[in-house]
This record gives sequence, C-alpha cells and structure tokens, in this order.
Amino acid sequence: MAFGDTPALNRSREVPAATQSGYVMLLASLLLVALAVWLFVGAVGPVEPDGLKLVGAVISGLAGLLVLCGFYMINPNEAAAIQLFGEYKGTDRKEGLRWVLPWLTRKKIAVRANNVISDKIKVNDARGNPIEMAAQVVWRVTDTAQALFDVDDYREFVLAQIEAAVRSIGSRYPYDDIEHLEVTLRGNHEEVGAELRLALIERLAVAGITVDECGLTHLAYAQEIAGAMLRRQQAEAVIGARRKLVEGAVSMVEMALNQLSEKDVVHLDDERRAAMVSNLMVVLCSERDTQPVVNAGSLY
Repeated sequence: MAFGDTPALNRSREVPAATQSGYVMLLASLLLVALAVWLFVGAVGPVEPDGLKLVGAVISGLAGLLVLCGFYMINPNEAAAIQLFGEYKGTDRKEGLRWVLPWLTRKKIAVRANNVISDKIKVNDARGNPIEMAAQVVWRVTDTAQALFDVDDYREFVLAQIEAAVRSIGSRYPYDDIEHLEVTLRGNHEEVGAELRLALIERLAVAGITVDECGLTHLAYAQEIAGAMLRRQQAEAVIGARRKLVEGAVSMVEMALNQLSEKDVVHLDDERRAAMVSNLMVVLCSERDTQPVVNAGSLY
C-alpha cells in the first residue's frame, strides 16, 4: 500500500451458523437424564453399590445438564448471532427452539421493520431560509453481523444518519418556488422522498441496514421568518394571479378585435382602436363590476 493510502474498512459479513434443532437435542437431554437416573438407582440398590454405574450416572447427568444449557428460542423476525469467546461464528435465523454448544454465546437481534419519526430540526434551504423539517423512516436490519459488530449502537446510528440525511436534502433544494421552475421541498414530495431514501440506504449500508420507505412528515418555515414568508407567498400569489389575468385579458381583446374586423362589424382607426382596447382591459381586469355606458348619439 502506497504512503498516504487509507486502509480498507474490514467489514463483517453475515454467514449461517452451525446450530441444531432444539427438539432433537431436548429428546437427547431427556434420554441422558433418564439414563443417569436408571444408573443411579441401579448403583445404590439393595445389593452392594456398583461404582461403575455410579460413575456412569454422574457422567450421564452432567452431560444431560450440559445439553440443557445450550437451548435458546428464536421468535419470528428475529436472529441470534453466535460467538465463541468474542469471535463471530455465524447467525441463526431459523425460528423456534434451537440448540448450540453451551460454550457458544448467543446475542439476539430483531430483523423486523422499525418505524422512526425524527425530531424537528432547523435547516437552511438552498436559498438560505431557515426551515423546520422532520422525516418518517421505515428501516430494518439485513446483515446482523454488520449491525452488531461494525457500529457501536445501530439504533443510535440510524437516528444520527437520518438527521444528517435530512439536513443534506433540506439544504439542497428551496422550500418553495412560485413559478414552479425547479424542484422544491414543498412541491415535489415524491422526488425528495425518493432521494432521501437513496441517501439513507447509502449511509446505513455500513451498518447492514436498509430503508423500505421514508418521507417528510413536517415542513415549515422557522418561526422567526414564518410571518414574513407568509406575506411574501401571498404577494407572489397575487402577482401570479394578476399575470394570468392580464394574459387572459390580452388574448380576449385580441380575439374581439380580430372577430370585429373579420365580420366587418365596425371599422376603427388607430385612436378608437386604442380606446376600445383600454376599455376592454379595464372591464376584464377590474376587481369590481363595471357599469356599461349606452351612447344614444352617433358613433362619433
């Protein structure tokens, strides 16, 4: 390895453990205990004690008790990591009564889905506005060896990475865009949620954890700017509505003038055409009802 290179991270990998069905070993344990009782009764009978049977009874009894120490239970959606003096020997995912050599330790871990709703955190969006965000994440353990041995506490690790991912996504996009020209946190929930999920999967891969579903549960401006941003949104909404209104009025005036000319209803010079356009724009853009004026005289 060249000078300055970073050594690769020695990650754990889950492998199947060499374990046995607990029901078979339970039968063997009962047989050993029964054998020990039978030998003991025969050794201390009314005749002279039999030392050989007594030794066999002790050995059979100890063997039966030793077998009993190797039983453990695995519930549905649960696994047990097997270790020998700290060395990882594999993971048992078969549910029910299981058995392993008594000097092997078992550390159980749940592999069912977990649902987490993060705390509200304050983030500056792409435009520098402080906003509050929170996310809901459904995650589960896929590699028990990585979850147990590659990180200190995999649950705390998940919470920390959720907060980091939410901060990263929140600072990458603006909160809102009145013109709908770019991806925003408020207007593109599915896109933002999908990107957040991919970011979390990449971050949690080191702990053997995957993300099934995630999305934002809280999104709002921070309290110190909420009032100002509300007035800004209202102003932008009014401007947008006015723009649409003017565009519609212009198209309607153009259509009216074209139809008047095509049907030869009236001939207008430039001055009267301008006056008619002004009147129509006032009528179409006014917020109040207009009162028509009837000209009873000549056209001019």
